[in-house]
Amino acid sequence: MSSVRLYPRTALALLTALNLLNYIDRSVLFAVQDLVKAEFHRSDAAFGLVTSVFFIFYMCAAPFMGPLSVRFSRKWVIVAGALVWSLATLLTAVTTNFNQLLIRHTVVGIGEASFVILSPTFVADMFPVEKRGRVMGVFYLAIPVGTALGYLLGGVLGPKYGWRAPFYVGAAPGALLALLLLLIPEPPLGNFDTRESKTPQRDTIKSLIRNPAFLTATFGMAMMTFALGGLQVWMPTFLHRVHGYSLLDANLVFGLSTITNGLLASLVGGWISDRLLRRTKAAHYLVSAVSLGLGIPAACVALYASGKPMIVGIFAAEFLLLLNTGPLNAAVINSVGPHVRAAALAANIFVFHLLGDVPSPALIGYMSDRFSLRLAFVAPVVAIALSSSILFYGMKFAPPLPSARERAEPKSRAGVSS
Repeated sequence: MSSVRLYPRTALALLTALNLLNYIDRSVLFAVQDLVKAEFHRSDAAFGLVTSVFFIFYMCAAPFMGPLSVRFSRKWVIVAGALVWSLATLLTAVTTNFNQLLIRHTVVGIGEASFVILSPTFVADMFPVEKRGRVMGVFYLAIPVGTALGYLLGGVLGPKYGWRAPFYVGAAPGALLALLLLLIPEPPLGNFDTRESKTPQRDTIKSLIRNPAFLTATFGMAMMTFALGGLQVWMPTFLHRVHGYSLLDANLVFGLSTITNGLLASLVGGWISDRLLRRTKAAHYLVSAVSLGLGIPAACVALYASGKPMIVGIFAAEFLLLLNTGPLNAAVINSVGPHVRAAALAANIFVFHLLGDVPSPALIGYMSDRFSLRLAFVAPVVAIALSSSILFYGMKFAPPLPSARERAEPKSRAGVSS
């Protein structure tokens, strides 16, 4: 078989940049939520529903992306999805009523599903198992950093130029980066996976419901996503309403904390878990479980203190929650074989959104309307504790590590260049 020259670092950079824009486009609305609410005159529960609708269509579209990648190519499906969500982001700027905003979110959800399902499989086939904690830490740092940049973009432009302005700015770069990805060769499926990962116990659709490594990582991620999803949607509003911050200051405080921790914690968590992988196959689960467990008291300080202790609590809680970004995503990727990985990620996304950030924004909005926004944040704290417990239990199911011989084999199949 002729050698195929791959460009893993270039591919990782492009896909991470696209993922960054994905989350910027997704979170801009959170930053200008009160401005949109003032124009469309809807309740907190209704705006929580906007996010829930996005995730419903997003997770329902996800199962169709695996078959599409088999019929066409992962790269082309990823590019098509990025172009769709970029166009939908641009169209948001011309919405004139709440129903149009809902429709926009359904289109963005469908477009993003292809990217979020297939790009991690693309990245996984570029790097060996022992580097995936760090690599997934880099790729998924786009979640907190992109979300925070969305807060900052909306927080700076929204009050000055109107809530539509940030959507104009956020749309174009995604289309450009998607087209650049066409220049990168697509890696062979399962390029760095072991023989063990390609057995029927880990590499068939039926095996997913009997794979405890995959199931515990997925349900642990679901509870973590419930917490993060709710906090990301409502934290700027919480700072604005409960603590009297201006809309700009609320987005700056939470946005800067999220950017700093997104960069620092995502990279540190992946590095720690890859180092620990030399000692224990359960390293990815262990780092995630411990960081989430330590995040519980920090989250309580962030939500129920005030002044400087609250700011310190927000920073510490975000750092500890985001420390699991690389390890937990690497745990999901490594728990299944390459031929079922796209389907597994689709199932993973369906479950963790169904139980995570689909219900949490709407639930917090409902509790805010009925009681108070401060009391509503009890739900994310409980979810963090459940996530930590599930991942501690999942440690015993972590898949075996590749042998030295298996780690060397992919080099004969593909060339590697930066």
